Amino acid sequence: MSKKNAFYAQSGGVTAVINASACGVIETARQNRDRIGKVYAGRNGIIGALREDLIDTSKESKAAIRGLLNTPSGAFGSCRHKLKSLEDNRAEYERLIEVFKAHNIGYFFYNGGGDSADTCLKVSQLSESMGYPLQAIHVPKTIDNDLPLTDNCPGFGSVAKYVAVSTMEAAMDVESMCETSTKVFILEVMGRHAGWIAAAAGLAGESRDEAPHIILFPEIPFDHDKFLARVQRTVKRCGYCVVVASEGAQYKDGRFLAESGLKDAFGHSQLGGLAPFLAALVKDELGYKYHWAVADYLQRSARHIASQTDVDQAYALGRAAVEFALRGDNAVMPCIVRGKGKRYSWSIGEARLQDVANVEKKMPRNYITRDGFGITEAAREYLAPLVAGEAYPPYRNGLPQYVRLKNVAVPRKLKKRFEV
Repeated sequence: MSKKNAFYAQSGGVTAVINASACGVIETARQNRDRIGKVYAGRNGIIGALREDLIDTSKESKAAIRGLLNTPSGAFGSCRHKLKSLEDNRAEYERLIEVFKAHNIGYFFYNGGGDSADTCLKVSQLSESMGYPLQAIHVPKTIDNDLPLTDNCPGFGSVAKYVAVSTMEAAMDVESMCETSTKVFILEVMGRHAGWIAAAAGLAGESRDEAPHIILFPEIPFDHDKFLARVQRTVKRCGYCVVVASEGAQYKDGRFLAESGLKDAFGHSQLGGLAPFLAALVKDELGYKYHWAVADYLQRSARHIASQTDVDQAYALGRAAVEFALRGDNAVMPCIVRGKGKRYSWSIGEARLQDVANVEKKMPRNYITRDGFGITEAAREYLAPLVAGEAYPPYRNGLPQYVRLKNVAVPRKLKKRFEV
């Protein structure tokens, strides 16, 4: 048969730089046309493969693909669809192989977090058991920064930069008005089980009197009395208090402060409402005037203030994924390796998916101050290089100029439709 085509899909929550990884994959594949045919993308992630709803990226111009470097969100659409185990739902995996066979796909690039690494591993295992040659490479992505065996994750650096800048600017606003207005400001950020994003807010201030004055981490059990006492002492000393809280803040018994009781598509507890919960505590027990905000989608979509380091690494990992596939690798993930020495440097390494899937990397205890409310110098040294550099997109009429792809559909070859 002719040279094999490639399939690329985006999974889970999108980021400011996931499209940079897509750019790395597609441009590198185009540079190797003698070995890779077309790159097909899944419309809305993996469900695009299940539905045989593929996008022909060869219909996009060189300039459009290059424009993905500066464009947030997921250019081809993403989804929260967790494939179950091979034993529980073998039909979905067999459907993927059926679609790949129909479209002569021999390379599978799955751009996502921990659940996506697990899916990529299972697809690799099934293709081997079915005798269908397929090289499955996971392209890391997660703003939570909780994937193991990589120094950091694409998407995190830009979120960290946004949160640190937002904390700094909001704190200046509150400080200027605290004499007669707001005393306590609470910013809720993402992070279910790992406090990396909340920790990044700590870059906004260096002394104990500079915001954020309190950071709440999932790794440190929430203590009602200690929290309120710290808020009160801070207001008395500084005139105001800025709190940055990870959505995954939890009690000693593991219950989330903001658990809604609902589950998402991956089976995780849905979180939300932590900021107003904390604000109510402050108001009811201390009587302070407050304001709160939830960074929510703003933190992960803020391409206008992305980290240059983050953009560079996201692209490099997409490129490396194709290079790994071309050298015959399978069931692996390219990762970031931090260089040694005082001056920050990084390179690309490789991790086996069996060591990545379903493993979460949490904040080391030595990155959190002894009192549990701040970051240490070790954390600052780790975080600072990841937010370094500005990667502003082009602007037109005062607004960022982002690309929108044509996303031309690939003609279906299978008669059987598949419901997802």
